[in-house]
Amino acid sequence: MAQNDLMSSAEDVADQFLRVTKQYLPHIARLCLISTFLEDGIRMWFQWSEQKEYIETTWGCGFFLATLFVLINLLGQLGGCILILSRNFVQYACFGLFGIIALQTVAYSILWDPKFLMRNLALGGGLLLLLAESRSEGRSMFAGVPTMRESSPKQYMQLGGRVLLVLMFMTLLHFDTSFLSILQNLVGTALIVLVAIGFKTKLAALTLVIWLLAINVYFNAFWTIPAYKPMHDFLKYDFFQTTSVIGGLLLVVALGPGGVSMDEKKKEW
Repeated sequence: MAQNDLMSSAEDVADQFLRVTKQYLPHIARLCLISTFLEDGIRMWFQWSEQKEYIETTWGCGFFLATLFVLINLLGQLGGCILILSRNFVQYACFGLFGIIALQTVAYSILWDPKFLMRNLALGGGLLLLLAESRSEGRSMFAGVPTMRESSPKQYMQLGGRVLLVLMFMTLLHFDTSFLSILQNLVGTALIVLVAIGFKTKLAALTLVIWLLAINVYFNAFWTIPAYKPMHDFLKYDFFQTTSVIGGLLLVVALGPGGVSMDEKKKEW
């Protein structure tokens, strides 16, 4: 009984938070979500020579292709961010950023690094949620078809986005025998399962936002490292990528889990 009361109180707090921030939360979520692309696009501008030389040396692709790679990353990321923030051609911007993720995954050999690969997939999950949010049911190509079928692509996008988002937390699990690590792993695993299956989704996603925000500020405090040290850039990259996943989770809080979820099925029961 006490456990049910505690859960109900927590859900009430989450609902109250959503009511208070309802008008602002989607905007904050989008800004957080595109932050890693914005930061990386700006970095391409200021580190143009270094990025070009890295690609040219690693792949032996020559000056032209290396320059083209940096240019595509710079224009694609900054252009996509501008479109998303201005809410113009959001779907095209999302597909463009999906392409940037795929291009960087290959170019920087992320495909063979499970940790960074899962983080990139989580970032893709956030974009998938943004793509779902941008879909307008009134403009669906299936005009005249019943609403449930019309909105089903959006629902499955939300499902795919939720599942991919939780991959970020798989990289935060610590496999040691200390009590704190075991507790963190158990609580974290329970929360990511709840988000993935869409049960108590808003509460679980909001809890993960708070948890991930605390971890991000504590472990990725790049501002405490001098800019000339390599660790500064590494932590900065990690910080903004994690912030983007937080943006994806905030979209889950703002939009709900979608039709393919246990929360939605409960309404039918």
